Amino acid sequence: MADKSGYSTEFGAGGERQQIAKRGTDVMTTNFGVPISDNENSLKAGKRGPTLLEDFVLREKIFHFDHERIPERIVHARGSAAHGYFECTDPIPELSRASLFAKKGKKTPVFARFSTVAGGAGSVDTPRDVRGFAVKFYTDEGNWDLVGNDIPVFFIQDAIKFPDLIHSVKMEADRAFPQAASAHDTFWDFVSLMPETLHTLIWAMSDRGIPRSLRMMEGFGVHTFKLVNAKGGESFVKFHWRPKLGTQSLVWDESAKLQGADNDYHRRDLWEAIERGDHPEWEFAVQVFDQMLADTLPYDILDATKLIPEEIVPLRVIGRMVLDRNPDNFFAETEQSAFLPSNIVPGIDFTDDPLLQGRLFSYLDTQKSRLGTTNFHQIPVNAPKCPFANMQRDGMMQTHGFKGRANYEPNSLDEAGENPGPRPISTGFATLPEEVDGEKLRKRAESFGDFYSQPRLYWNSMTASEKAHIASAITFELSKVSLAHIRQRVLSHLRVVHEDLAKRVAAGLGIDLPEAVTPFKAPVDLGQSNALSIQKNWHVTLEGRHVAILFAEGSALAEIEHLKQSITAAKGRVTLLAPKIGAIAVKGGTLTADAQLAGSPSVLFDAVALVLSEEAGKKLAHDSAAVGFVADAYAHLKAIGTSPGAKPLLDRAGVEKDAGVTDLPHLPDAAKQRYWDREAKLRDLA
Repeated sequence: MADKSGYSTEFGAGGERQQIAKRGTDVMTTNFGVPISDNENSLKAGKRGPTLLEDFVLREKIFHFDHERIPERIVHARGSAAHGYFECTDPIPELSRASLFAKKGKKTPVFARFSTVAGGAGSVDTPRDVRGFAVKFYTDEGNWDLVGNDIPVFFIQDAIKFPDLIHSVKMEADRAFPQAASAHDTFWDFVSLMPETLHTLIWAMSDRGIPRSLRMMEGFGVHTFKLVNAKGGESFVKFHWRPKLGTQSLVWDESAKLQGADNDYHRRDLWEAIERGDHPEWEFAVQVFDQMLADTLPYDILDATKLIPEEIVPLRVIGRMVLDRNPDNFFAETEQSAFLPSNIVPGIDFTDDPLLQGRLFSYLDTQKSRLGTTNFHQIPVNAPKCPFANMQRDGMMQTHGFKGRANYEPNSLDEAGENPGPRPISTGFATLPEEVDGEKLRKRAESFGDFYSQPRLYWNSMTASEKAHIASAITFELSKVSLAHIRQRVLSHLRVVHEDLAKRVAAGLGIDLPEAVTPFKAPVDLGQSNALSIQKNWHVTLEGRHVAILFAEGSALAEIEHLKQSITAAKGRVTLLAPKIGAIAVKGGTLTADAQLAGSPSVLFDAVALVLSEEAGKKLAHDSAAVGFVADAYAHLKAIGTSPGAKPLLDRAGVEKDAGVTDLPHLPDAAKQRYWDREAKLRDLA
């Protein structure tokens, strides 16, 4: 029974009265009943102009979204962080007056946080997901927060769609599952109705969605920003982080098994690397271009779903970041750290990217919700390391003891001999003047309308193995979608991206291909960019990689020691495994394992060595932990070094000889890569 308030009264199973809100209309409105004419676009000054503050629809939607969860972050809740420094290696004063780029060798303290997007704070580290890559620079001109991801593009073009995107990928509203997963109806329903998501989607479904380590993950600023020099000259810029160890990912089965083997795999890897002195390092590079080049591109540089291939605008490395200190307290630093895209310094400026414009508004608002006070900037991890002063006072949890009468500016208290407080300075941050002209409207520029060319570029840039991984990942995810019409709609979009991709997915699902959608703008051929492929740019190295040496009673100590020395000399890391913890009699003495075989599956390592006597090999061939250890290493395309005694175990695990299955002396070289050719005989790929 509904009353005039818009609520209905119903009775629960126990007879209790329940009030259930009724929408009462099929028309979308604000929370105060005002009908909404457009839920796709923010209000802007011109189709490509800046977002207007008066947009109460955007404000209400983002405001509600920002305050939906306390105190955990709504997105990027599962994070790991470290302290370090940024060092300028190639000054760019001709491009930017930012002090951190002014002098070669200049070091700036940083705090970097890496995170998954969809899962909660208690979720696992290795699901298929976009990763956050946020860096706080404590410059001598204030804090600069470069808040990006490990993928250079984003799902949506306008911030007004961000709540919808996240609601769709989070746990479904009625059942609160699945956690930290996109393989469900609501996410794929959303992306099938929003083809602008396809570019980031194909990145997330590629190996980029399952990184091997935070230390082997690229980072991107995502948006187009501006650099401004001392004379007011401006350039467009995109920011890139490139890992010194190279970009490397897991394979899907390995990623899934890691969720059971070690929920904290990425967090532990980062922490332990810093503790043992293997400090993670990234190059910092910029893509700099002008309006003339921007005008030649067949896509809009203000569109966050687009990238500029490095073949068109090469990267210029201008610095490096080294992380050399773990937090002293996870809550005080990692959990309370607050990153704001609006934190920039003189020499860097914003563009009218409508996704960036919404983020500038949203992040400040959500930090107040999470941290409970407008004074969150006083928390040590968020506070600048340079002097700071203004007229802001009071507020919840104020920790600064201000003196004097003035809390306003301007004032003339200095004429009475009192301290008047800080004043603005002409050399401070000033927004670059830019002429803005256009009608107030909710429209998107036609230059944002091509949703298919760049996903096709990404597909065409992959190796055969990487293409198979993408098609298989989409097939897997859509197999978890229960509604047939959603699967059909996704396939209708994939046909426009690339016919081969659509055919593979349809075949993997066992369904017929639907008609292709008619795109708003016909896609254009952008060729390929080899820089987008992980496999084409693989760092053939042992540095930062982890090798397990499995031994047992009767193993040759000399072989183990020689192998360990060879791996260490190549900057690899070694862990000794055995069936039992404790001193074990080996040929040449006794040896103690670092870890037990049953508790250390091969998914934790990059390569494995089997230093076994013939008797131990036969015995372990009947040990399920040992068989699974070897079988998984083989299935995950890793190098396996073996002694002759290991043959019974290899045979039981189904290992066949190939370039990655080698004798012990050759393992250090073999372990520098994975063996993609092996995959075709191990599993069916789309």
